[in-house]
Amino acid sequence: MRHAHHSSITASRRQFVGGLAAFGATAIAAGRSALGQPASSIGKLIDTHHHYYPPEIIRAWSDYSAARKQMPLPPLVAHWQPKTSLAEMDGSGVASAVLSLASIPGVWFGLDAAGMRRMARLCNEFAAKMAADHRGRYARFAALPMPDVEGSLKEIEYAFDTLKADGINLPTSFGDRWPGDPAFKPVFEELNRRKATVFFHPYAPNCCAGLKTGIPDGVLEFPYDTGRAIVSLLFSGTLARLRGIKYLFSHGGGVMPMLAGRVAYFARLRKDIKEIAPQGVIAELQRLYYDTANAAWAPSMAGLSKLVPASQIVFGTDFPYVKTQLQKEQLLRDGLSPAALAAIAHENAVRLVPRLQA
Repeated sequence: MRHAHHSSITASRRQFVGGLAAFGATAIAAGRSALGQPASSIGKLIDTHHHYYPPEIIRAWSDYSAARKQMPLPPLVAHWQPKTSLAEMDGSGVASAVLSLASIPGVWFGLDAAGMRRMARLCNEFAAKMAADHRGRYARFAALPMPDVEGSLKEIEYAFDTLKADGINLPTSFGDRWPGDPAFKPVFEELNRRKATVFFHPYAPNCCAGLKTGIPDGVLEFPYDTGRAIVSLLFSGTLARLRGIKYLFSHGGGVMPMLAGRVAYFARLRKDIKEIAPQGVIAELQRLYYDTANAAWAPSMAGLSKLVPASQIVFGTDFPYVKTQLQKEQLLRDGLSPAALAAIAHENAVRLVPRLQA
């Protein structure tokens, strides 16, 4: 496993954060969407894409960056505490949130397999305590020490059976491999056996991290890698074979809504098309779930809502990198019908994470 690409990823993440405000200021005002008439109230709100940072993660990340003479962590990460999460939720009307690690991914930082196992366990126990300390406010997607398959299988057992996690949190790639890689088959088969919800957060892989100087990975590579992950799962037959998993992808599916037709067109030439997509590629993509984190903008939602029904979209924010209120307001401007808005705001999240029903 190579780790040199983390330098550009870390710097890019900070550039991305800095550019979000400018992007928000220039975003296209939403018109009416295909989902119906505009709604004026969002009601109960569940954030399915809400990051947390245990002190050990912050220290490990800071040490990793300092050793490579990178810029210090942005304040919103370096000074993260549970109270900052609760303040953001309370200030923007979020009733509950699902905790997950960000896309670095948080269990690496140049760690060996044993170190990744320790960090994953530490993070999962921290999230469990945070949820216990603030009952009713949090659900949890557990981290795995991927690509360590043996360690991941052990952590799946502990996360679900002991910590009672609500799902699994994975990056879209693992250095130079994607989730459909045959090596990861045992992990996904176990998740399928448990009928788990699996949340994918994007990542800049070895091939493309810092590919273009001046363009942060979060602007282009993250949405591209979400597309790569989906196609990897599709073409490997994982989506068709493991029907028990509920797959959730960040940022409106990244490039997938734009490329869905293209992927379907070329996939039809595959000899195994009936095995990997028994009812067609589009049908496979429509079974997946997608969050609105930094994707509630009118053009993004227009593409996503043409690909999938409102029943497959959940509200997400990418906190602390994007302000919740900004995305809430944008969603309200997207012309959603009251029924579609309620589904996206909370109903679909409850289907993915039953604990949130309370």
